[in-house]
Amino acid sequence: MPLVAIVALVATVGALVWAVSRSEAEQARVKLATDALWVEQTLRFQLSVDEDMLVRLALDAAGGVPPQALDARGRLHIANNPELLSIVWYDANGRPARALPGAGAASDADLVALLRRTGAQATRPVYGAVGADGRVTLALPLPGQSGYVSATVALPVMLDRHVPWWIAEQYGVRILAGDDRVLAERQRLEPDPANPSHAISFDPPIRGTLLRITAYDAPAGFRSALMIGAIAGLAAFAILALLVLFRTAERRRNAELRLRGETAFRRSMEESLTVGLRAKDHQGRILYVNSAFCNLVGWQAGELVGHHPPMPYWDPARLDETQARHRALAAGGAISQSFETRFRRRDGQEIDVQVYEAPLIDAKGAHRGWMGSVIDITEAKRAARLARAQDETMARTGRLVTLGEMASTLAHELNQPLSAIASYAAGILNLLDSGRADPAMLRGATEKLAQQAGRAGLIIRRIQDLVKKREPQFSQIALDEVIEETVGFLAADAREHRVRLVTGISAVPRVAADRILLEQVLINLIRNGMEAMGDTRSGDTLTVRLVQDEGQAVIEVEDRGAGIAPEVAGRLFDAFATTKAQGMGMGLKICRSIIELHRGQLTHRAAASGGTVFRVSLPVAGEQERAAE
Repeated sequence: MPLVAIVALVATVGALVWAVSRSEAEQARVKLATDALWVEQTLRFQLSVDEDMLVRLALDAAGGVPPQALDARGRLHIANNPELLSIVWYDANGRPARALPGAGAASDADLVALLRRTGAQATRPVYGAVGADGRVTLALPLPGQSGYVSATVALPVMLDRHVPWWIAEQYGVRILAGDDRVLAERQRLEPDPANPSHAISFDPPIRGTLLRITAYDAPAGFRSALMIGAIAGLAAFAILALLVLFRTAERRRNAELRLRGETAFRRSMEESLTVGLRAKDHQGRILYVNSAFCNLVGWQAGELVGHHPPMPYWDPARLDETQARHRALAAGGAISQSFETRFRRRDGQEIDVQVYEAPLIDAKGAHRGWMGSVIDITEAKRAARLARAQDETMARTGRLVTLGEMASTLAHELNQPLSAIASYAAGILNLLDSGRADPAMLRGATEKLAQQAGRAGLIIRRIQDLVKKREPQFSQIALDEVIEETVGFLAADAREHRVRLVTGISAVPRVAADRILLEQVLINLIRNGMEAMGDTRSGDTLTVRLVQDEGQAVIEVEDRGAGIAPEVAGRLFDAFATTKAQGMGMGLKICRSIIELHRGQLTHRAAASGGTVFRVSLPVAGEQERAAE
C-alpha cells in the first residue's frame, strides 16, 4: 500500500505540474492583454468626454449662447477634470480671443494651420502634436463662424487620475511616440525590459502614439518550486508511510507506558501533599479526594466519591450557611473564591479550615465544577488567639508599669482631695460642737466635701479601669473628651516634670474605639514626651492636637525635647527598643499594637521647632465600617 500510494502521488503531481505550467503563461498573457485593453478604453473614454465638451461648446456658441454662459460651463468642466488645463477661443486669424484660467493657454500654430486646412466641415475635434511636457491640444472650428475653440489636456495628469491603483501596483503604464519617446507615464519603478508587456495603438485619437503596459514582476518560477515541493512531499509521505507501517505498535506501547508513568507520578504528587484536595461538579457531587483530605475529615475516599450534598463532614450547626455558600459558588461563574468554615471529623472533633475553590476545567476547556484546596487552620487560629491574649496581657502589664511610674504623683493627687475632705469634716464638727451651726454654711461645706470625695473617687476609678483585665470594648466615642480627661489625669505629673500641657482640639466625627486602650496610648505618648523634655529642651510646652485629615481623625502629641537619634528612629516601635536608662522598650510597641487593633496607624516625625511629633491616625466611624467590609 505505501508503494502504490507513492506511485499514485508521483503521477498526480507530475500531471499537475504539466497542467499548471501550460496554463500559467497563458493566464498571465491573457490577464496582461485584458488589463491593457481596460486601460486603453478608460483613457479613450476620458478623452471622448473632453471632446464632447468641446463639441457642445462649439454648437452652443453657434446657437447664440452668451460667452459668459459658455465660460461658466468650461470652468465647471475644468474643475471636474483636472487633466484639462485650459480652454482657448481663437478668432478667424488664429489669434486667441479669450482663454479660461489655467496653464497651457498659448497658441498652437500647427494646430491652427491644420484646422484651416480641414475647414469648417470638421465635426469632431482635431488633435495637435504632443509636447515634451506631455500636453496635447484638441480644437474644433466654430460652425457657421470664423474661429476656433481648443482645449489643452495634460496626459500625465490623466494617467495619474484614471489609471487605478491596482493597475499601477502591477504594471508600468506609458504613452509613447512613434520613436519610443515617452510622452507620459505612471509607474512606481522601472520595470525590466524582459518582463511581459502589451502595446496598443493610441492613434486615433492622438496621432502617432502607442499605449504600452509592462508588468513589474516576471512570472514566478512556479514549476521549479512545485517540483521541489512535490519531491519533498513524496519523501515525507514515503517516510511517514513506513513509520506508520513499522512503528505504530511501538509508539502505542511507549505512549501507554508514558501515560502509566505520568499517572503514577501525579498520584504520588497528590498523595504527598499535606493540603486536602477535593473536586466536585456543579451539583456538588464529589468527583475526587486525595489522602490528605481523607485524613483531614476521617472518611475514606470510597465513601466520599460520588456523594451528593449534604456531606458527612459538614458541621450540622452551619448546614444552612454551607448550602447557601454552595449555591453562591455555583451562581458566581468560573471565578476563584476563598472562605473559612468549620468541618466535623468522623470522630466528632470540630476543625477550622480554609477553603480555596478554583474552577475545574476539563481537556476541552469546559467548566465542569470546582477543585477545592482545604487547609486545617485550627492550630493557626488557636495560636492567633494565644497571641491576642499575650498582647492583651502585655498591654495590661504596660498599664501597670505606667501606674507604677506614676505612683508618687497619684498618691499626691489623691492626698489633696483627702486632705480637703478631712479639713471640711473637722470644720463641720467644730461648728456643730460650738452650737453655732448655720444650715447654709453647713450645706456649702458639705457640698465642697462631696466634690472632693467625688474627685478622689474619679481618680480611683480611672486607676481601676487601667489596671483591670478586660476584653476590648469598642463603642462610638468622642476623642475630644478622651483627650481632655487624659490631660486632666496627667496634670499633676506634668507639674512634677515642669511641663505645661496645651491642647488644640478641632471638631471631628466620633470613632469606634475602646476608650481605656486609647487612654493608655495617650498616657504613654504624653508621659514619654514629658520625660523627653528633661534637661535638654527647646521649650516647656507639650501640645496635644486633634484634627481631621482625609477621612481620618488625627491626634498629634508634640514635645519640645531633644528629638530621636537617627540610629534609633528606624527601630523605635520594635520590642525592647528604648532610649531610657531604666526602660523596658515595650511602651511604643504596645501603643502601635493597640492603634493597629483600631485599624489605624502610629507614626512619628521630627518637629519643626525641635522635639518629636507622634501621630495617631484613626478612621472615623463611617470609614472604619467600610474598611471592615
